[in-house]
Amino acid sequence: MLTGLRFMTVRDVIIAAVDIIVMSYLIYKFLTLIRGTRAVQLLKGILVLLIATTVSQWLRLYTINWLLVNLRSMVFVALPVVFQPELRRALEQVGRGKFFSGQFLVLGEEEVTRVIEELVKTAMRLSRNNIGGLIVIERETGLNDYIETGIKMEAVVSAEILQNIFVPNTPLHDGAVIVRGDRIMAAACFLPLTDDPSLGVEVGSRHRAALGITEHSDAVALVISEETSMVSLANAGKLIRNLDEKTLREMLRSLLHPKSTPMRLFHRNVERT
Repeated sequence: MLTGLRFMTVRDVIIAAVDIIVMSYLIYKFLTLIRGTRAVQLLKGILVLLIATTVSQWLRLYTINWLLVNLRSMVFVALPVVFQPELRRALEQVGRGKFFSGQFLVLGEEEVTRVIEELVKTAMRLSRNNIGGLIVIERETGLNDYIETGIKMEAVVSAEILQNIFVPNTPLHDGAVIVRGDRIMAAACFLPLTDDPSLGVEVGSRHRAALGITEHSDAVALVISEETSMVSLANAGKLIRNLDEKTLREMLRSLLHPKSTPMRLFHRNVERT
């Protein structure tokens, strides 16, 4: 290899350097593109599969290695289908000239505290006025797929805006609000409903949607019931209901505190009762 390098001209070195830089940048943009989607978890799973295949071959675990090699082949064939939303989004951004823009910032502790206070204030006001609401707070797993189903806003989180969104018979009151960092990214978003057969008929569509989104991601969902005025919180596919202001604030702090889970800008599990 070193012998070959001696015969490379300056032009060859420049071309190789440009090739490496362009590929590195494209890989970086791909990673930032999927950072806001569930594809991150899928990519991690593929990486674990590749590592397991190499380790099984090194340890001479022939049966396991044979199974993993065949599974790896099937996974790579299925990649275009699995990453179809991300590929579509990448092509759309290229067409709009936005592929080479965009960054992620991290909120500080004071700003996270402010957002939590605005969410608590919103929940209590909606509860007192018998107004239903569903607010989803994004954490590690991106929710771009669901944001695209709603009306884009990108407004600063405030109790006044959130309360107005959920006023009955207004254009945005149906569906969910999705919050990323200190921004209301979109309203009237469609969420997947849980298919948990153990839920009773008293659990309405808002609560089922809250459970559904927390089953598909690590998001936290805040639900205010229009019928009972109860405030509930969903996390990891579990729902805790009838929360008072103090308990809700404490739970949101434990789940959204930047020391445990960073909240991104622009980019505990509880038991069911």
